[in-house]
Amino acid sequence: MTHRALELLQLGSPSLILDIGCGSGLSGEILSAVTSADGGPHIWIGMDISASMLDIALRREVEGDLILGDVGDNIPFRPGSFDAAISISAIQWLCNAESSEVNPQGRLSRFFNGLYAGLRRGGRAVCQFYPKNEVQRSMISSAAVKAGFGAGILEDNPGTKNAKLYLVLIVGGGAVQGDITSMVMNMRGVDVQDARRRYSVAETKGKRRGNKARKSSIDNAEEGPDAKTR
Repeated sequence: MTHRALELLQLGSPSLILDIGCGSGLSGEILSAVTSADGGPHIWIGMDISASMLDIALRREVEGDLILGDVGDNIPFRPGSFDAAISISAIQWLCNAESSEVNPQGRLSRFFNGLYAGLRRGGRAVCQFYPKNEVQRSMISSAAVKAGFGAGILEDNPGTKNAKLYLVLIVGGGAVQGDITSMVMNMRGVDVQDARRRYSVAETKGKRRGNKARKSSIDNAEEGPDAKTR
C-alpha cells in the first residue's frame, strides 16, 4: 500500500514527506529505500499517537524522525514544511468518538486543516483508509474539501475483498488546480469517474458491463452526496 501511495504521489525528486500514523516505521523504511532513479532518496518525519509503536520504530533504528502526537488535535509544523504526506490505514480512526466529549467532525477538521497548512503549495498527500461505512467515507472526504484540498477517492479492486481506498489530495497552486483526475489519468487500470461527466461515464460503464479487467476507479470529491458517481 505504501508503494501504491508513492505511485500516486508522483514525486520526481527527493522530497520531505510526513508519514501520518507511522506506527513502527514500516512505510518509512520504504520511503528511505527509494533510489535516485525513482526520484529519491526521500527524507521523512513520522507522527503517531502510540508511544509503544514509536518505541518499536526506535528499536528498529528507522531513518526518519519520530513525533508522539495526536493528529486529531493538531499537526505541529510550520506552514509549507512538507512536499508530500502519506498515511496508511490510519485516518479512519479520527471518525471514532471514545466519549461524548469527542467530536469526530472537529478532529477531522483539525487534521485536514493542519495537513493543508503543513504542505507546500502544489504539495500532495495520499491517505489509504478503511471507512466503516459510506457515512465515514463521506465525512472524511468532505472534511478534506472544506480544508481547501482538491480531493478524490481512488478505489483499487472495487467490489472485491481486496478493495483498497486511497484519498488523493493536492494543495491549490499546482498545475492540477484542485482537479486530481490528471494525477491518475494515465495510470494502468485506473478508471476516472467525474461528477461533471456523469452521463458519459454511465454510458461507458454500460458498454463495459461484464468486463472484469477494470482494476480501479476514482471519484472527484466534493462537499455533499452529489459527488458520487457510482
